[in-house]
Amino acid sequence: MTDTPAGEAVDTGGGKQPRSVRVVLLALMIAMMLAMLDNMIIGTAMPTIVGELGGLEHLSWVVTSYTLATAASTPLWGKIGDMYGRKGSFMTSIVIFLAGSALSGMAQDMGQLIGFRAVQGLGAGGLMVGVMAIIGDLIPPRERGKYQGMMAGVMALAMIGGPLVGGTITDHWGWRWAFYINLPLGAVALVAISAVLHLPKRRSDARIDYLGAVLLTIGITAIVLVTTWGGTEYAWTSVRIMELIGIGVAALVGFVFWQTRAAEPVVPLHIFRSRNFTLMSLIGFITGFVMFGATLFLPLYQQAVQGASATNSGLLLLPMLGAMLVTSMIAGRVTTSTGRYKVFPVVGGVLMTVGLFLLSLMDTDTSRFTSGLYMAVVGLGMGCLMQITMLVAQNSVEMKDMGVASSSTTLFRTLGSSFGVAIMGALFNHRVQDVMAEKAGALGTAVTERSAQLDAPSLAKLPVAAREAYQHAVSAGTHGAFLLGAAVAVFALVAAVFVKEVPLKGTGPKAADGPADGPADGDAVTAKTPVTEAV
Repeated sequence: MTDTPAGEAVDTGGGKQPRSVRVVLLALMIAMMLAMLDNMIIGTAMPTIVGELGGLEHLSWVVTSYTLATAASTPLWGKIGDMYGRKGSFMTSIVIFLAGSALSGMAQDMGQLIGFRAVQGLGAGGLMVGVMAIIGDLIPPRERGKYQGMMAGVMALAMIGGPLVGGTITDHWGWRWAFYINLPLGAVALVAISAVLHLPKRRSDARIDYLGAVLLTIGITAIVLVTTWGGTEYAWTSVRIMELIGIGVAALVGFVFWQTRAAEPVVPLHIFRSRNFTLMSLIGFITGFVMFGATLFLPLYQQAVQGASATNSGLLLLPMLGAMLVTSMIAGRVTTSTGRYKVFPVVGGVLMTVGLFLLSLMDTDTSRFTSGLYMAVVGLGMGCLMQITMLVAQNSVEMKDMGVASSSTTLFRTLGSSFGVAIMGALFNHRVQDVMAEKAGALGTAVTERSAQLDAPSLAKLPVAAREAYQHAVSAGTHGAFLLGAAVAVFALVAAVFVKEVPLKGTGPKAADGPADGPADGDAVTAKTPVTEAV
């Protein structure tokens, strides 16, 4: 075996990975599954939870507390991993997540559940970042493309299987097991990573940027609350929403100002000097905006207009998620074999825009086959974008910034999903209420005055005329939401056009010396450490 100089990523040569690498990757995929699966499972169990614990008026906080904690902690986990070592920070995030899961399962009232979900969210913030950053340490970008399909598969499995698993667990074992199921899976990941993963230990003399962390947390919290409460709990023009917007803007402006002066900034602003990194952050934001908006409104349309069963809501997304999985695998293989990647963001931007426009054409007469084809087009586009954005973002920074690059990209995607659900949801609700008032008069207004989204039992109880009016209203609402999504997706296409295709690390003798956009200054593996020992 040859020695590996400090600062170089290990080139696996594209051959068969050592068993230790495969074990670590399996553990990382389990951790990624935990992060993505949780909200999918809990959503199905929520009616049962409310029935036992009460507190219906605080129901939204069960999800909001988790989302807030995840979004706020994501950048901090990335920075801590860069400063003190990724293995320790990742294992700590798993332990916190599992502790929050166990406590949530033991909650005796809604207040406790909300608090314990926040603890769980703090850990979840480090799971996805840890997975991406560790893969960035172990696998050169040229080889990393091969694992895109694996990550996309985990994502698709979580979205399709989450509601089904949640319903099955709740019906047969009780809602508490929706949380307890995380414990054995997390334990397996924890043991495997502890035993097999051996990354270089790091120790930074610099102190954590506490002021920057506080400002960023306040800013992110305000943004998430605005997108969560706006148009639902409070009117968009209400004093509370305006206050939150003011607080969020002030905190983020203060954060950016402070990051230029902090000794060890939470998010080093110099990473945004890379054009590719900035463009990937924008594309990630838009992908999150579109993806989570689509996964929210497609099942609603198919249940309300096409008469599909709510029980199989996850399966209704199969055309989109299956296409996303296949395209992601192809994109990864092509990137690995050729080292070229710019074509995928461009093609992805085109397909996503076209697919969303096609979805906006759906009406009350659209067949499931036709809507499935439209969803597949969107899925093909997202498959070209989902993992390529992380790959190019990581390739655009120095190894010492791998953690903050991963966390920043993840954060932009998370914020995009918050904005997508809020803005597309507000447009949808407004359109549904207008059409219901127009077609069903006072009855239509009464039906949707509490919520424009009716569940299957509520829909079945409506008079025939009101039900037909609601179907037209949902069709009109999805038209507006997806048309907005198509308009937003155009910006992803424009950003992709300006991506500069530069060599991926690991593509040649000199490629591993550093990132394509800057000099090497990191320690992806320990000095003089072969690949089998680095893992």
